[in-house]
Amino acid sequence: MQASSAPRWALPALAALAIAGVAVLWRVDPNQPGSGLPPCPIHAYTGLFCPGCGATRAMHALVHGDLPQALAMNPVFTLALPLVLLLVLDKTTRLPPMLSRWALRISDARPWAVLLLGFAFLRNLPWPPFNLLAPG
Repeated sequence: MQASSAPRWALPALAALAIAGVAVLWRVDPNQPGSGLPPCPIHAYTGLFCPGCGATRAMHALVHGDLPQALAMNPVFTLALPLVLLLVLDKTTRLPPMLSRWALRISDARPWAVLLLGFAFLRNLPWPPFNLLAPG
């Protein structure tokens, strides 16, 4: 097993932040105007959808158990959450060797960059089926 490379307080701190985020998204609906949650600055200034557009609304849907709505808001973010969790756990805990190998494979930033840039480009195309990638 690999040794943890993060300080001991990292996992509890991340867990506390996650719990706070879930609590906020349980009570605040980012789909409502004036919800207090900020809109995407890239979309606000350019009108284009970035790879993260819809992530807050996707998390809100996940907190409320609505997977189809989360996928409609941001499918890449929603599908990548378990992988991101695996990467966080790999850096903050000792994982079994098989999971550590998976974390090492998915930690290469190059495929992620290609995926996110391609997703950002495709979700801004105005015709089907690409317009289905836009949030909502």
